[in-house]
Amino acid sequence: MGQPESREEEPVELPPGQRLQRGWPVTHYGPVPKFRAERWEFRAFGATADGAKHCWSHEEFTALPYSTVVADMHCVTKFSMLGAEWGGVRTRTILELAPPAPDATHVMVWAEYGFSSNLRIEDFAAENCLFATHRSGELLTAEHGFPVRLIVPHLYAWKGPKWVRGIEYMRADRRGFWEERGYHNLGDPWREQRYSYQEEPGDGPEL
Repeated sequence: MGQPESREEEPVELPPGQRLQRGWPVTHYGPVPKFRAERWEFRAFGATADGAKHCWSHEEFTALPYSTVVADMHCVTKFSMLGAEWGGVRTRTILELAPPAPDATHVMVWAEYGFSSNLRIEDFAAENCLFATHRSGELLTAEHGFPVRLIVPHLYAWKGPKWVRGIEYMRADRRGFWEERGYHNLGDPWREQRYSYQEEPGDGPEL
């Protein structure tokens, strides 16, 4: 019998300047925070519809409806990890439980050590945007963001911080941690929006 016909892998479409990554590198700035369940809470505050701050303990947050999405991750350091399975709480769940005011336009995602990332409401509300607690059915490791990291697949990965502690609804845009340090305010990998010098009028907050 003849040998089976060999088939070449189909080419993978990646955003410009990206390379395919088979593993999941650990990339972050600063130390890994220590998790203390009794002190941890997730907050939604700022321009909420009712003007109140909404809080969930770790037990309450992990009891929220659990969803899975299969989505890519594109890091600004130029690696792309494709087809990962993420599990956790959809951002839309938080939007429903603690809705923003009608005139809120942006969200600041706050994480440990004062890290933050700003997102337009429509980016934050994307169908596959998720507060991830798991990857491939396993809890995230501390190095990869346990207990919660934000996954925003259609933007560069820095837009989804590790070790998230809450969100702030905003009526106007302002830059987050990395955006204040020279990264693009929007971060679309398909448009290769890496750095602030590439911004066009309307991409950043009004001065």
